[in-house]
Formats: sequence, structure tokens, C-alpha cells
Amino acid sequence: MSLSRRPLALLAALALVSAVTACTNAAVGDPVGAPSDQKKPTSSKDPAPAPPPRDNLKLAIDNNRQSGGTVIAGAGDAPYNYAPAVMLDGGKVRAWWCSQLSAAPPGGDDILYSEGPGVGGPFSTAVPVFSGSGGSFDAMHTCDPSVIKIGDVYYMYYTGASRDNHANGSSAGVASSKDGITWTRENGGQSILGPAGDIIRDNTYGAGQQSAIYLDGWVYLMFTDTTGLASHQNGAGQYVLRSKDPTFAKGVEALGKQGFKPVTSNNGPRTRSVVEAFSSDWMWIDAVSSFAIAHETDNGTTITFWNRDFTRHPFEPVLIPGPWREGPGLLRTPEGHAPINAKDPCGRVAIDVLRGTVEGPAGPTNISHFGMDVRGIRGCATAAEARVLNGFAVPSPERTLDVVAGGNLMRFERRSVAEKFSRGVLGTRPQGVDSFKLTAKVPAGAPAVSNPDGAVGLLLDGKLWVVNSTELASLNSSQISTVSAEQWAAYERLPDLVRP
Repeated sequence: MSLSRRPLALLAALALVSAVTACTNAAVGDPVGAPSDQKKPTSSKDPAPAPPPRDNLKLAIDNNRQSGGTVIAGAGDAPYNYAPAVMLDGGKVRAWWCSQLSAAPPGGDDILYSEGPGVGGPFSTAVPVFSGSGGSFDAMHTCDPSVIKIGDVYYMYYTGASRDNHANGSSAGVASSKDGITWTRENGGQSILGPAGDIIRDNTYGAGQQSAIYLDGWVYLMFTDTTGLASHQNGAGQYVLRSKDPTFAKGVEALGKQGFKPVTSNNGPRTRSVVEAFSSDWMWIDAVSSFAIAHETDNGTTITFWNRDFTRHPFEPVLIPGPWREGPGLLRTPEGHAPINAKDPCGRVAIDVLRGTVEGPAGPTNISHFGMDVRGIRGCATAAEARVLNGFAVPSPERTLDVVAGGNLMRFERRSVAEKFSRGVLGTRPQGVDSFKLTAKVPAGAPAVSNPDGAVGLLLDGKLWVVNSTELASLNSSQISTVSAEQWAAYERLPDLVRP
């Protein structure tokens, strides 16, 4: 829910509206604990030592962009539109956001849905997909969606409230879906976290405005809690819980001053805030193993960066300028990660947000698109970071090209064949690529075979690499011989060489 809304919506802001809506501070909280992103080799057999950790690097900015007007809006009598969750999913952009429609009972905040071909639209007519339950913690209001996809299941984390005048009654819930449109409440319809009650402030919003990321089996959940111990006196503060259970019913850890520690309650004391803000969104940037938190400041959306352990800021904050009135929604992958830049995956990240830009009679509205690219990130320095290169070709030590495929390398003698097989060719070889195993070499003229059904493969050291492309075999000057189905089935296959 918004902390600056007027009566039609949830009355969350009470006495400190002006202070709450002036979230002008950047990141707070000095790095704490021993950094873990710089590791020393343990023996002489280890590869070259890891590069020094990124520490407040200054980023270059270019390709600033902005939509010509409103990108998504509620249909009918929707009085406000804000706090979007934005997902690049299956070649289209999907958006869920907070609004209110009389056609979607009960009379409170609803979550609407729309989709389009790109982040700048055009988007389809909005439809309500999630509303108050009529009972429990979210009886009247459901708002502030954050959506991730784990396997084939979508999870939506949302703010719920049972009434308008609720006095720290906002709490967070979770629902699941197979299509992102029809949702089922999880955790028995009960909230997964609520206000900690560490300090009762004049701002009586409570807990919510959550944003989720799925990373290495963990769901990281960032959220507002105006009663948190580490919040600003106006209630601004962002806290982090994580769990391998998407419903946060077990195995929950909280980020504190000494890193993540197991907790027995999701509503325990909030001792560490990662940014002094409300209604923030975040994503994980694989190429640099960093979190990027989008939060509103005086002149637009500030992006604050943290490393994986929240022990240092790898980059200086950057600003996406322009008008705003409520909650930025970052364009993210289904897991909540930054989209991979197709031209420069190790050196550049595109940051795009949708955010409300106008304060209407009932609340923030007119969601518009703003974006920019940041350069100079020095990415792909480790094996984990270099996995963003899956499908890309890079120069090899033998003056040929290596293609990253499933965490392995394929070395192509002919550039034209590597270009045909890959999704792009980089001019330099990032350090992290050297950690990958060379599993196959593709010499010019390697023999090719086809089965009776027309499937084609190259024989590399007697093992079959199925390419299903006569054009690729032709580029490689590989003569194709037809073999029986039995011979085809008998070949040992090269592992994990999936064409990107």
C-alpha cells in the first residue's frame, strides 16, 4: 500500500505524510562483517586468485530513455495505479500493480494485470486478478505485488490489510499460480510476516511493500516495516528475510548486523535496514553477483548496489531521473534477475522501471517507463558470473573461438561455425571463462552423420554432437553420411552441449 494515499484507498499515512513521501536518503548502514567476495587460493594447484572485490566503482550511464506518456493504467473507474511488478516472461512483458475497481469486490485495493510486447507498451486492457479475501489479514486490501517464477509456478508476494483505519495492520502474504492470472492463497490464507513492533512510530503503516528474488534456491524478500528498530524516525527502512520455502513457513533467515542468521519468528526484531526508503524494488545482477535496489529519491529513482553478503557497495549509486509519485517496478526476469544484455553481457546492464508519475485526486497514477544503461561493471570475473555468457562466443587461447555451453566450453576452429552456433561474439575473453572445462573441439571438416529421420550430428573424437543443422555442417565443410537408426543410437553423446 502507498504511504501517501488519500481516503478511497488504505488510510496508512496519518500524521507524517509529508515526511514519509520525502524519501530522499540513499543507502544507509555501513558494510558489516568480513567480506566474502575476495577469496585466496588454497593451494598451488588452484587457478589464478579471484579479482579484487568491486568497491564503490563509478559507473558510466548512457542510452537514457523514457516513454511518451502513461504505459499502464486501470480500466473503468480505477482511481489510482502504482507499485507495479514487471516481468520479462516468454518474450513479452507482464505487469501486475495496485489499483481499485468497483467491479472487483470487496471495496478495497485490487491487483490488476496487463501485458505487452515491451516495457514501453502497448499493454493490453487491465483486468483484476487478485482482491481482498473478505476475511483474515487481507480482508479488504491487496496491494504492492511482487511476482517471481520458480519452475512452473508463479509466486506473488503482496501487502494485505483488513480495514482502512488499521493501526500498523499491514502485513505480507503470498499466493501461487500456474499462469500468473488465477491465484491461490498460500500459508492457509494467513500472512507470512507482519510488523515487528520494535518501535511504535507516528507512521502507522506497518509491514509490506515487499519485493522477492529467487537466487540459488533461496527466496530473498525485502520489505518495509515502519515499526522496525533500524527504520528512520519516519518509518523508512528496508529489511530482508530469506527462505528456501517460498511460503516462508520454515527455514527462515533474517539479515542482521552480522549477516543472515536463522530466526524462529518472521516478525522478530528488525536490526538491519539495507536502504532508507519505502516501496522499493530490487533485482539480482548475475554478471557482477550484486543486488540492485530501486528506491525513490528527490529527483527520480536511485539504484543502490550491495554485494551478495551485504558487506560492501560494489558500485556508487546511480539515478534514473524524472517525475515519480510511488514505487518503482524494475523490469526483471521471472526469477527476479536483471535481463542479460545481448550486446555486452559482461560490461553493461539495462535498468528499466515503471513508476507512478502523477498524484491524482485519490492517489498516485499514470505509470510511465524510464530507463538507462550502466557501463563499466567489470562483470564475468568469476565462473558464477560468467554463466551469463551461456551461448556467447569468446576468443580462445588458440586464436579460435570458444562458445560457452551449459557451463562448459566448445572450441570452434572456424569462426563462421561458432557465429552460427552462438548468440553473439565478444571481442575479449572475460576472466571467469577460464574456469570452465573445455569439453569438445570442433575442427573444420569433422565427419557428420544423419539418421533416417534426418537428424544431423558431428562426430568429435568418436562422440556424437547432435546439431540438427545441415547448414552448420556445411559451414564446417563436414561431409554428411547416413547411418542406421541403430548406429545413431549407439554413439556416445557429448554431455551438456545444448545449442543456445
